[in-house]
Amino acid sequence: MVVWKDLLGVREHRPYALPEAPFAMTMSWHDLLFAHWPVRADELRARVPAGLELDLWENEAWVGVVPFRMTQVGPPALNHLPWVSAFPELNVRTYVRHAGKLGVYFFSLDAACWPAVLGARVGFSLPYFWAHMACTAQGSGIAYASQRLLGPAAQFEARYAPTGDVFRAVPGSIEHFLTERYCLYTTDRVGRIRRGDIHHVPWPLQLAELALVKNEMVEWTGLTLRGDRPLLHFARRLDVLAWSLVPI
Repeated sequence: MVVWKDLLGVREHRPYALPEAPFAMTMSWHDLLFAHWPVRADELRARVPAGLELDLWENEAWVGVVPFRMTQVGPPALNHLPWVSAFPELNVRTYVRHAGKLGVYFFSLDAACWPAVLGARVGFSLPYFWAHMACTAQGSGIAYASQRLLGPAAQFEARYAPTGDVFRAVPGSIEHFLTERYCLYTTDRVGRIRRGDIHHVPWPLQLAELALVKNEMVEWTGLTLRGDRPLLHFARRLDVLAWSLVPI
């Protein structure tokens, strides 16, 4: 059983202080794959709000396609509700900064739970889409499939698995740059930028292998993934705290 407040005591790895307000939500992320591709920075710049600075690794922009499943989603007292507290999710993300705070910007978040999609769109101004999804264990790996039901057409199908021992990303490495992010940025209905902080222990990463059957998750954005071999990392589980969005 997760003692959520205990996570607050592990904070030495954070690049900036925890919010003073109490956290609003919990969630546990399971069987997660980071699949990252470089993209052209000028293409990305045209698709990220002007108030956010692109965060580049050695002058190169990156986009991640991130399939996983979630449990214990919701306010601490309501994070075990049937159906709405556990479901697969699939994110498409890139990396930005504002006022020195490194974060994530989402192009899409597909989820297999329509109440969560509706709540996130209305309450958090996040670009969630309802999808039919399956996340099934196959030995040590995962068979994952997603078909978007509403919004721009996007389908994903793959098998992935860890291939090495668990490690923590070293500060200054590309693994650290791509994964150790402690806030997200989004825009509300009138274009104002808002930030949502999160907290967790450092990522327990493993190298990974991927058999990609179909990936249409980025095409609809107009971005072009570069290279045939994405950078791959796997995480078996991560427990996460999340705060309400604040204007910046």
